[in-house]
Amino acid sequence: MNNTESENPIDVILIGAGIMSATLGTLLKELQPDWNIKIFERLDGVAQESSDAWNNAGTGHSALCELNYTPEQADGSIDVSKAIKIIEQFEQSKQFWASLTDQGMIADPSEFIRSVPHMSFVIGNKDIEFLRKRYAALQQHSLFKDMCFSEDKEQIAKWIPLMMQSRQSDEPLAVTYSELGTDVNYGALTRILMKNLINQGAELNLQHEVVDLKRHNQHWQLSVKDLRTHSLRNVRARFVFIGAGGGSLKLLQKSQIEESKGYGGFPVSGEWLVCKNPDVVRQHNAKVYGKASVGAPPMSVPHLDKRVIDGQDALLFGPFAGFTTKFLKNGNFTDLFKTLNINNILPMLTVGMHNISLEYYLMQQVTLSFADRMQELRTFYPEAKDEDWHLDIAGNRVQVIKKDAQKGGVLQFGTELVKSADGTLAALLGASPGASTSVSIMLELLQHCFADQVANEWSQKLLQWIPSYGQKLENNPELVQQIRQWTIKSLRLQNPAEQRSPQSAAVE
Repeated sequence: MNNTESENPIDVILIGAGIMSATLGTLLKELQPDWNIKIFERLDGVAQESSDAWNNAGTGHSALCELNYTPEQADGSIDVSKAIKIIEQFEQSKQFWASLTDQGMIADPSEFIRSVPHMSFVIGNKDIEFLRKRYAALQQHSLFKDMCFSEDKEQIAKWIPLMMQSRQSDEPLAVTYSELGTDVNYGALTRILMKNLINQGAELNLQHEVVDLKRHNQHWQLSVKDLRTHSLRNVRARFVFIGAGGGSLKLLQKSQIEESKGYGGFPVSGEWLVCKNPDVVRQHNAKVYGKASVGAPPMSVPHLDKRVIDGQDALLFGPFAGFTTKFLKNGNFTDLFKTLNINNILPMLTVGMHNISLEYYLMQQVTLSFADRMQELRTFYPEAKDEDWHLDIAGNRVQVIKKDAQKGGVLQFGTELVKSADGTLAALLGASPGASTSVSIMLELLQHCFADQVANEWSQKLLQWIPSYGQKLENNPELVQQIRQWTIKSLRLQNPAEQRSPQSAAVE
C-alpha cells in the first residue's frame, strides 16, 4: 500500500537517528523553532549504529594522542595542520555542549563526557624521535601547550602503571600526556539531544526506512517504509539531511544530485578486546594511542582505553579491522554491491589497485587468532592474561572513495559532507573523527544550505552558543584559555591546572 501525505511539505527531514542528525536537529530547532522536523530511523532505537558507545572509540578526537593526524613528511618535518583543524573542531563541540548544559537542556554532562588523559605511546628509537619532533611541532601552537613529553620510566609508570609492569628496563619508549583529553559516550549524548528534540515538537519515527528519494518540483519526495506494517508512504520535504552512517551512500546515489556522482565506499569492520575485571581496570585511567601498522585505516590505530559505558568500567583494546561487504552493523552483505554504478566503478577499481598495503593489512587482520590479538595487546600491557579478556564486535565504517582527475580515484579518510548546489540536500559520508567534529560539520552544512539565514538572523545566536564561531582559536591564546575554563566548568571536567602536580608539569 502506498499513501501520499497531503499536508504541506515538512521543513526538515533527518534520515538516521545518530549523533549527526541529533546535532543538526538541535541546531535548527533552536535557530528556527517554528520549523517542523521529522526523523526517520530504520532500527527500533536511537543511536544503535556508529553512535553507540560500543561501536566507536569514544575518544573526544582532538589530536592530543592520535599520531595519524600528524604525519611525518619526506624531509622529516611533522605536518600538524590536520591536528590543529581537528582540535579546533572539537573545541567547537565542547562549546556547544557547554551552552546546552548552561541552558538546562543537558542536566548532567557526566552522562556522556568525562575527563580521561590522552596519551601517545611509542617503542623504539625511531618512533621516539618521531614523537619528540611531533611534540616540538605541536608546542608551537597554543592549543597544545598543555601537552607533556617524557622518556622517564618512573614518571610514565605513574601515568600508566598497568602498561609499565614487567617491561625490560632497557626498553626505549616515550609518551606524550595531556589532561585535556576526554572520553565521550556519543550514544548517551544522542539520546539526550533526541529527547530534547521530541519535547520541542520534532517527530521521531523508529522502524521507518527511507527507501527512495527524488526531486519533485520544488521539494524532495521520500518513499518511507514502515518496517512493522510494511506499508509505504510518500513524504515531501523542503530540506533533507542524510545522516544514516553506512546507509548514507546508497540514499545519496538515489538522490541523483550531480555532486553524488563518483562517490563509492570501502567498508571496514572492527572488533575490540574487552576487559571488565575490576582488579585490572582500576589500574588504567587513560586513552593511550600507538602507531598504526603500514596500510592501516585511521580507525584501526591501536589504543588501550579506559571506558565507562552505561555505568560500567571497562578497558578496550583495538580495534582490530576486518573486511566486510556490509555498510552497517545491522546491514546486509549486499550493501557494497548495491552501491556500484557506472559513475564510481572506475574510482573503486583504481583505489583497489593503489592500496595494496591496505588490502594486505586487512587480510592479515581477518586471519588473526585470539592468541594473535592478545600478543598485540601485550605490546601495550605485558602482563595481560587471556582469561581477563574477550572479543566483542565493534561498529562498521565506510571509508569514502571519490573521483580524482589525476589518479582516477582516491581513498578519502575522515568525513565528507556532500551538499547539493541548491542547498536543499546534504549527506555525510565517512568515518573518524566523525562524531567528535559533529558540531563543526553541521555548522559547515548551515553555512552552505542556509546561507542567507546564517548571514543574517542566525549569526548572533550561533556566536552565543559557540564564542569561537567565525574565528580561529589558534590565533587567539587568550580566548583559548577563556573558553576552556568555561567548558571545563560547565561540562564538569577536570581542570589540568588544578590536577597536575609540579613534577608532571615539568616533564618535557
